[in-house]
Amino acid sequence: MIRKTSLGVALAVSLATSTAALAETITIATVNNGDMIRMQGYTDQFTQQTGINVEWVTLEENVLRQRVTTDITTKGGAFDIMTIGMYETPIWGANGWLVPLHKNVNFNTNNLSAAYDVDDLLPAMRGGLSHEGTLYAAPFYGESSMIMYRTDLMAKAGMSMPDAPTWEFIAKAAAAMTDRSNDINGVCLRGKAGWGEGGAFITAMSNSFGARWFDMDWNAQFDTKPWADTLNFFKNMMDASGPKGYATNGFNENLSLFQQGKCGMWIDATVAASFVTNPKDSTVADKVGFALAPDTGLGKRSNWLWAWALAIPAGTQKEKAALQFIEWATSKDYIELVAAKEGWANVPPGARVSLYENDNYKKVPFAQMTLDSILSADPNNSTVEPSPYVGIQFAAIPEFAGIATQVSQEFSAAYAGQQSVEEALGKAQDITNEAMEAAGYR
Repeated sequence: MIRKTSLGVALAVSLATSTAALAETITIATVNNGDMIRMQGYTDQFTQQTGINVEWVTLEENVLRQRVTTDITTKGGAFDIMTIGMYETPIWGANGWLVPLHKNVNFNTNNLSAAYDVDDLLPAMRGGLSHEGTLYAAPFYGESSMIMYRTDLMAKAGMSMPDAPTWEFIAKAAAAMTDRSNDINGVCLRGKAGWGEGGAFITAMSNSFGARWFDMDWNAQFDTKPWADTLNFFKNMMDASGPKGYATNGFNENLSLFQQGKCGMWIDATVAASFVTNPKDSTVADKVGFALAPDTGLGKRSNWLWAWALAIPAGTQKEKAALQFIEWATSKDYIELVAAKEGWANVPPGARVSLYENDNYKKVPFAQMTLDSILSADPNNSTVEPSPYVGIQFAAIPEFAGIATQVSQEFSAAYAGQQSVEEALGKAQDITNEAMEAAGYR
């Protein structure tokens, strides 16, 4: 049974008496990831409780980013709630494009209720979704990245996964687990173009090889040895042990491959752990182990930090209804709802301190590794050499999304054999320096 907390009672009472809300329909843009799909399945309960109808626009990750960015910069008004992340939120909040959810001073001015318990949000998530102390988006789930691997294939290869492996070990294990005759790839990684798809993965990986996007004077660094080492290592390993067509594979494609038993290892978002261990969807659910993302001994691991979060664009005519949905979807009550219906392993992870203090959740096999991965990710100190930007798999500047999308396209072309790694890095260097000069950084 779901306990009815003060938040649930407050929502039920206040919303049931709001005749204005009864007739409203809000439109939400979201990504086609599993937790968001699950949330849509519970929307009827929100509507029954509040009288607010919800229309969903569910999009592939790259398309979502394009659509919401275009809508908010042009003030298109297509959405009342947008699913965005740690890159967009501080920038858009600073521009006045988002409705503030919580301020650190003068609690009476906050939009989130006291029962919501904003102080229960993990500091890494709250900080990454804030600008100058004001929270502009509520985390639906938070994540880092880690290794998910087939324990049976690792044992068959005569190897044992360390808790904190090196990239050298990963390449060796991938080669040992690859079995082309049985359609088993030793490793599945993102190669898909898009700054938040393959671009995010290779940037986080490059940190562990000692690379960085910019030096302290905002000069591009793609002409350096660490970047050449990163791309050559990635391509050589994936050509030898990755799936055919990996240059077009992103999160969802690799998730499907792993669930079908076609990957020995997959290094990706920690949120995927619940999907690969769910026997309803995964053929290898009882054969999955977890480890920290790899390093090269330089002091930086290749894990990122991210939250898919819900934000309200400034100017919406349905701010109150949108806020009510955000409180419902990112609350402790929602976590308990999913736990009661689908088990603790399937609740949205990585957002609240109380979840990791919950004895039921502590029993989930990937819970501690997820938390360890999140806590080890430091967006303020992500590179071996000093860098002028905040962010792990991105640089938190407005120009980054456009630049990194183009750069990732060049990288994907190299993965696909359409150009050499050297050519891709040369183009990345020119693209980045030209854009930064035009933007006035240099």
